[in-house]
Amino acid sequence: MSNEDPILEIPPEPSAVPTPELEAVLREKAELQDQLLRRAAEFENFRRRTERERLELSEYAAMDTVKALLPVLDDFERALKIETADKEYAKGMELIHARMFDLLKKQGLEPVSTAGAAFDPNLHHAIETVPSAGVPDQTILGEFQRGYRFRGRLLRPAMVRVAVADTGVTADEAVPQ
Repeated sequence: MSNEDPILEIPPEPSAVPTPELEAVLREKAELQDQLLRRAAEFENFRRRTERERLELSEYAAMDTVKALLPVLDDFERALKIETADKEYAKGMELIHARMFDLLKKQGLEPVSTAGAAFDPNLHHAIETVPSAGVPDQTILGEFQRGYRFRGRLLRPAMVRVAVADTGVTADEAVPQ
């Protein structure tokens, strides 16, 4: 056996002065590593964004269906306000309304509160303003149509009557001639 085993050979010492080829290769390596890190970050951002969009889509997929059922719910509420001689019929209407409302509530439907609340243009749609001295300015006096939220998002604003401060000036006096 020879004294010089090729496996145990020590590689030659790198020169202390880097060659231009070595500098170019090291620069290219750094650029490629930077590109790789950027692409990995972009892909991770893409993955997170698509996952968030998928969750939002599935979470709010029922929104259009619930919105389409709101006029039916409104019709039930109007029907319940009408007096009828047939108490069994009225009771049946109440039960159907309650059942439908509970079903929609389980899906995420929530009514927008209006009774005595302050007017909020993000939640309410003012149909009428009424000068009122005994009520604070911008207080909701009545509701024409109930508003709803669906899982925290406004589905339909409430149509309301709003009190405004009574300034004592009539509309004819307010318009300059």
